[in-house]
Amino acid sequence: MRPARDIVEVSAGVLLRNTADGAEYLLARRPPDKAYAGYWEFPGGKVEPGESFRAALARELAEELGIAVTAAAPWLCREFTYPHARVLLKFFRVTGWRGEIGGLEHTALAWNRVGEAPGVAPILPANGPVLRALALPGIYAITHAAENGIDAELERLRQALSRGVRLVQLRDKTLAAGERRRFAEKAAAIIAAVPGTLLLVGDDEMLAREIGARGVHLSSARLGATSRRPEFAWVAASCHGPDDLERTEKLGIDFAVLGPVLPTPSHPESSGIGWEAFAQWVADAAIPVFALGGLRAGSIATAQAHGAHGVAMLRGW
Repeated sequence: MRPARDIVEVSAGVLLRNTADGAEYLLARRPPDKAYAGYWEFPGGKVEPGESFRAALARELAEELGIAVTAAAPWLCREFTYPHARVLLKFFRVTGWRGEIGGLEHTALAWNRVGEAPGVAPILPANGPVLRALALPGIYAITHAAENGIDAELERLRQALSRGVRLVQLRDKTLAAGERRRFAEKAAAIIAAVPGTLLLVGDDEMLAREIGARGVHLSSARLGATSRRPEFAWVAASCHGPDDLERTEKLGIDFAVLGPVLPTPSHPESSGIGWEAFAQWVADAAIPVFALGGLRAGSIATAQAHGAHGVAMLRGW
């Protein structure tokens, strides 16, 4: 849904590139003749009357950076109130372009490492939450020891970490309490040995604290019964529709999982919500949303084209 007339619509591009040292994103410094002069931002600008957010992105990046966008995926949508205006920012992750990037309107450009503090300051206030979201990996691995066996699942976790998986949820709520604790302790020790890996525990704040996890993941049932955000560095939640997504944002939850998108091995009779509904439901999401259900690592491009941050998987990671 388009915003009220008193909100200024803005398209912003999060330009991403891969280097030998990791992924980087581009920030640009605002010129002296604009509000918040000297602040750093993701390049972009106002949507013209009758123009789509995607068309505005292409036009603005051509005018500001001198490039032609060839690959861009919709991402976050955030509203922010500045002293001079209320703005609705639609962020796109831009991964392909033609031409050499140049500062045609900004006074400086700077590439920064994803997952690290920006090397420039000050950052435009509306962009702060986007930097935090950008640090999340594209694959969310969910453990399934109840099906695979504890030892096999621990080995699967070791292999996944060696391939670069850096976001894990210890789920396995059907295990007996003692088995789940032993599995969680061993898995946490394996993860602790791999710097930069983010570990969450499903629906058990006490266990999460005892094993030193960075956060918790709320089931949809727990989400519905929660009145305040749990006090962890990271909190995620499972969602099954727009109402759940709206609740995550009101609670200040960091990211969500939405699905099932496609049929799954555990529920092959269900067709899932499908990509069209997924895209509609996440179009205005202010937080990263992972697609779940019948997906594999190779599904990331499709998921991101429909507005997902990445894919969450019980299997396939």
